[in-house]
Amino acid sequence: MSTTNVIVLCAFAFYMLVMIGIGAFYSRKTKNNEDYFLGGRNLGAWTAALSAEASDMSGWLLMGLPGSFYLLGSGDIWIAVGLLIGTVLNWYLISGRLRRYTIAAGNSLTIPSFFENRFKDKGALKLVSAIIITLFFAVYTASAFSSGAKLFATLFGDGSKASYESTYLIGLIIAAAVILVYTFLGGFKAVCTTDLIQGIMMLVAILTVPIIAYSVLTFDTSFSGALAQHGVTDAGSFINPMTVEGAQISWQQVVSGLAWGLGYFGMPHILVRFMAIKSEAEIKKSRKVAITWVTIAFIASFLIGIVGRAYLKAQLDADTSETVFIRMIQQLFTGNGFVIFIGGIFLCGILAAIMSTADSQLLVTASAISEDIYKGTIRKKASEKSALWVGRIAVVVIAVIAFVIALDPKSSIMGLVSDAWAGFGAAFGPIILLALFWKRSNWQGALAGMIAGAVSIIVWDYIPLISTADGMVTIGSSTGLYSLAVGFPAALIVAVIVSLVTKKPDAVIVREFESVKAHKA
Repeated sequence: MSTTNVIVLCAFAFYMLVMIGIGAFYSRKTKNNEDYFLGGRNLGAWTAALSAEASDMSGWLLMGLPGSFYLLGSGDIWIAVGLLIGTVLNWYLISGRLRRYTIAAGNSLTIPSFFENRFKDKGALKLVSAIIITLFFAVYTASAFSSGAKLFATLFGDGSKASYESTYLIGLIIAAAVILVYTFLGGFKAVCTTDLIQGIMMLVAILTVPIIAYSVLTFDTSFSGALAQHGVTDAGSFINPMTVEGAQISWQQVVSGLAWGLGYFGMPHILVRFMAIKSEAEIKKSRKVAITWVTIAFIASFLIGIVGRAYLKAQLDADTSETVFIRMIQQLFTGNGFVIFIGGIFLCGILAAIMSTADSQLLVTASAISEDIYKGTIRKKASEKSALWVGRIAVVVIAVIAFVIALDPKSSIMGLVSDAWAGFGAAFGPIILLALFWKRSNWQGALAGMIAGAVSIIVWDYIPLISTADGMVTIGSSTGLYSLAVGFPAALIVAVIVSLVTKKPDAVIVREFESVKAHKA
């Protein structure tokens, strides 16, 4: 192993030991499920804000999205625009009322338990939503594990296919093991504390690297000239958000990009941060921090892809484009040991993005299995201690499933994220909105909408129904339209119609809704 790799490994080892240490520290403070899954509803403004956004912005922010910009140019910016709009709406529309309502509705600790308590359901909503969480988070967590494995394979492989695949497996094992250990030990408070650190690291890394690279690049050449050297003959078209690969962007691509913003209303790992904030006064502070962080992060992610296309000496293809940020750091931080170590710290920013999302997803999945399936359905009189251990065991089981899904070195980070994001957005997003803002909604409508949302995503993305010259393809492949743009409105319409044709909510549900609406809960 080269001296450079040894130095980078030292930086990684130091960072991972700190994360595990935080998990061990908070393991002593975790006494019950509310501590383990919501941190005792005691998050401060900065911790809540950066934890919510760091858990949102996984490896796709520093790898998947820049890789897309690297290949396609600014035409892919509509995803970032949609996500930014979704972030703002989520913090302003959902955060305060969800926190208030989850307390009023039986002090709900999880999204499935909130659905059950909000609609006074007998268990169907809790069970179905817990199953959906387990299914889609296994895929989402796999994307984080795959990001970590690709990071290790890019850094420590020798460039050959065999080396990449073997190093990918080693990286996958290390990433999964470290995330598993500190999530297993410390629970929600450990996850949020590490997310705070990781959120700061991510921001520093993604801001610093493209700025330095652009400065170095334009010192002795023009930016457009550097792009031309890497196959971009029309620099104006490359940075035009209304073109993709030189052609006019289609309405499907714009709508699909903006539709990503709808996913925020249904993301359990983000919504639980709203539930855990200390007070609604803290939410007002948190939203300013969070929105500022996200805006800067998306701009920086865009710059990584665009600047990377001009800066990197070796041109990347579709299989390697998601490593653009890693290779920029490698090319920038060379020379003496100290400079390489700083580069290693910046590479830890990618680890931070990966780990801050995977730990949150594991924890939310564990809470769904422990609180909503085990304690809510299988063994309703289970003790706090036994439920806590079921949750910890669930963390291990889901991590193993995600590990298996991520075993393929060719798996696309953005592809895995896209599937899970659409699933949650369509299944939960409309139901969250109706639960918080429409008192006529009932459990029958919520259940029907939830199932319709999940099924529509599966049918749109996974079942080949359209016949083409090349064989059967999915509706999503045929139309080029992102499944969430279809699944979200479909679930919303089904939920509203079923609510209207079934029995009205009883007086108790209506009074609770009105009290939350009036800020009296």
